[in-house]
Amino acid sequence: MVISILQITSFILMSQASELAYAICKVFLSTLGAACYNREANASGRRINQTMRLLHQVSSEWNRLNRNIRLFFLANLLYQIGTGMFSVLYNLYVQTLGYPDTMNGTLVSVQSFATALIFIPIGLLGDRTSHKLLLMTGALFTGLSFMGRSLASGESALIVLSAAAGLFAAFFQVIAVPFLAGNSDKKQRLKLFSYHFSLVLAAQVIGSSGGGYLADVLQSAGWSKIQSLQAVLFTGGAASVLAFVPLLLVRQKPAVQKDASAASAASAGPALSHPLPSSAREDWSAIAKFTLAQLIVGLGSGLVVPYLNLYFTNRFAVSLTAVGILISLGQIMTIVSMLIGPSLASRVGPVKAVVLFQMMSLPFLLLTGFTNLFAVACFSFLFRQALMNAANPIQSSITVDRVSDARRGIANSMTQTAFMLGWATMGPVQSHLLTAYGTYWGYALTFSMTGILYISASAIYYFMFNERKQKSASPQAANQNAPA
Repeated sequence: MVISILQITSFILMSQASELAYAICKVFLSTLGAACYNREANASGRRINQTMRLLHQVSSEWNRLNRNIRLFFLANLLYQIGTGMFSVLYNLYVQTLGYPDTMNGTLVSVQSFATALIFIPIGLLGDRTSHKLLLMTGALFTGLSFMGRSLASGESALIVLSAAAGLFAAFFQVIAVPFLAGNSDKKQRLKLFSYHFSLVLAAQVIGSSGGGYLADVLQSAGWSKIQSLQAVLFTGGAASVLAFVPLLLVRQKPAVQKDASAASAASAGPALSHPLPSSAREDWSAIAKFTLAQLIVGLGSGLVVPYLNLYFTNRFAVSLTAVGILISLGQIMTIVSMLIGPSLASRVGPVKAVVLFQMMSLPFLLLTGFTNLFAVACFSFLFRQALMNAANPIQSSITVDRVSDARRGIANSMTQTAFMLGWATMGPVQSHLLTAYGTYWGYALTFSMTGILYISASAIYYFMFNERKQKSASPQAANQNAPA
């Protein structure tokens, strides 16, 4: 009897204990779930707040821009969309016409040489005439040459129109930065340059991805490959022509004021124009160093960058849409890396930041050249693209800091000329290697040669400009070396 009572009592106690334990576990789990939910909600709320703050900041910055800069950004958006379509699809169009790969190399060389030859004359002309007029000329005739190239099929016509496109494309490349500088104050310029680089890349993303997708859609609708490519390329040319319209609305008053102030400074005498004889020597020395570094980078870039779409189609046989999307993703990653670049420059210094970005891109460059796996090629291509191009705004900032106002235009022209000469020189070399060694070893060799040239350029850049940075004895240099 007693044992039975004890058994019943223990059973009741165990039931109550299990119910108590279940209740405790239930409360604990509900509390933990609520805490996790609140943490995720708080994190989500913080992300939303950060996004809203970023959008508000961008909107505020946009509203602070003057009318001329807004119109220029609109024109540049249209212009770069057309350029993006051509950068992805034109050499595929030439290949579809039945020409060998050497023809693409010839066209790239002709266009690059034409651009390089006109850079310095356009830079000098920009100091003596209206920036608005030069930009309008560049937009109109670049677009018309694109439209002509989309319809031409004969060898002579392809070469002549490539030269014309190269000549008129230089107008936008050379005059854009002086136009922005002339329509803004000193505090705005670094942000404006960042916006400018980002807008160029974003517009090219739209053009390259949209162009590849439209070409595939037209082909699926029954158009031939040549007809679809011609239609898309003609559309790109029309977009570049439309850039002429916003530029018509640009007011020349800020540029006139700038020219007037420059003229008054020049008329004040040679003592004010050239306060120190050593300043000119230092400027030309810095310009020569920048030009040499850009020439070497251009030689390496000219072996690879103009032919990346052919690399993916030849080695992996992917569709035009896939190539367009991939190149667009590379541009998006470049925009992100450009936003990270200033923070790295503030920590390690602008020169070291440039070298670090370029050196970090090398493993991905070599991996792209040697892999036979499409997924690996995509991954390495995206990171190479982002890391190598992230240094561009920092390099522009270094150039602005280390060259005086009087010679920044010619510095911009000479560095771009050197880069384009590198592209023009390497076109036939790339075509020969690809023809002689095939689509695997040909690309492997070109990517390896590009890596060697990039290492050389980074080493030269580091040693030359670290040495230049230490020379801060003159007050002129101290005043010009603002933080990047």
